[in-house]
Formats: sequence, structure tokens, C-alpha cells
Amino acid sequence: MPSTLIADDEPHLAEYLRAQLAVAWPQLTVVAVVGSGPAAAAAIAQHRPDIAFLDIRMPGATGLEVARALSGPARPRVVFVTAYDQYAIEAFEADAVDYLLKPVAAERLARTVAKLQAQLVQAQPVGDLSALLAQLARQAEGRPQPLRWIRASKRTGDGEVTEQIAVRDVLYFQADDKYTCVFARDGEAVREWLIRVPLAELAAQLDAADFQQIHRSVIVNQHAVAGTRRDLAGKLHVRIRGHERELPVARQYAHLFQKM
Repeated sequence: MPSTLIADDEPHLAEYLRAQLAVAWPQLTVVAVVGSGPAAAAAIAQHRPDIAFLDIRMPGATGLEVARALSGPARPRVVFVTAYDQYAIEAFEADAVDYLLKPVAAERLARTVAKLQAQLVQAQPVGDLSALLAQLARQAEGRPQPLRWIRASKRTGDGEVTEQIAVRDVLYFQADDKYTCVFARDGEAVREWLIRVPLAELAAQLDAADFQQIHRSVIVNQHAVAGTRRDLAGKLHVRIRGHERELPVARQYAHLFQKM
């Protein structure tokens, strides 16, 4: 029975990929799901899977670094997972290695599975990734890391307290003059913080695969969008999962939600 490892620092995306694989390739055994580069390297050494689905950006070591360290005839076939559709796609397509874009589409995953199955049946040797990895590393050097944490301060009776907010927990950002309001989950509740960063400056630091501007004053986390509503005047609004407030969508961004 073929086996695989999934490495992704976003647990919900890792579980989503596992569920997709269970449908696309029921015979494939997932031996481990890990959330960092070092954990991926350790799990590969322990389980020696046939395939490794590696997120490109993970804490501790990137998927590229994990793949670069693989050696020997027992090294797995690598499928890179990336949220960046501009991330050296031509380089991936020119090599034997495969890639998937987040969120993983069932049709695209089916093509990857068919490719892997054919390689395993035909006992094709695992390709040399050194040239590809070197090219990707050169391209990644000039690419800034997307913002993962936000530092927000608030005044209390004991003075000013600074808090760390995980960007993945943010539902949306809303401009407030020269500042930005941050609406994020805090356990089961939704809290509001104010940061001294203009929305336009913040937008340049966010991961475009996760955050989408829907109004000149609003950027929304696409994973938090539950659906849309069009009012009697024809204006589109975005509904946020687990949050009562709706956000207006400017006309120039309405096309982003046509399929919802």
C-alpha cells in the first residue's frame, strides 16, 4: 500500500488535504500529518513514505529546505503545496515534481494522484530536485514573508498592554483614518483592536491568497466569508462566519463573489 506524509502549518488545510486524498486515492495511507519543517523531516525519516506533500512555507524549515535535505534511494516523491500561484509555477511544470495550489481543487488533485500512481506502477526513479530547488531558493530570496502576527496595544488600569494577534485569526481589517481596526477571534468571541498602521500599508504585508480587499476601507479574510447577500438596492454584502455584522462590497470587487 502506498503511503504519504502531509506537512502544513495550517491544521485545517492539512486536514482538508487529507480528506481530499481519502476520496481521490482511498488506497493511500497517510502515515503522519505535521505542522513544521523539522517535524516533516523527522516523520519522513521515521516512516519513509512514498510521497510527501510539503507546504512551501512552514516554521522551522520551509518545504524547499526539507526537500533539499532528502537523500538516498528511499527518499519520497515530493508534491509542493503553495498558496502563491505566481510562485515559480513554470519551474514546477518544467520538472518531474508536482505542485498544488491552496485551497486544493479536487480536479487538480486528481491529476496529481494519477501522475503519482503512474510513477509508482512504472517504478520510475525519484527525480533529482537539486536544480529546481536552487532555482526556487533564488526566487524566494527577494520575496518578503507575509505577515503572520500583529502587535496591538491597549490601555488598562496597569498601563499599556501589548498583545500578539495571529493574522490567521483576523476576520477583517477596516480603515479608521490613519489607523486600522482589527476584528479577530479571541476564543469564541470576536474582539476589536486598533493598530497604528494605515490599511494601504497593511495590505502590502498580507498574504494575497488569504486576504482580499472588498472596499477601499475593508480587507477581509477569505476563509472567514460565510456567504453574500444582495439588498433591495442591488448592493452586495459579505457575511462573516460566526459574526453578526455584514460588510459592504464595492462595485469593482463584486465580481470576486459571482460564484458564491
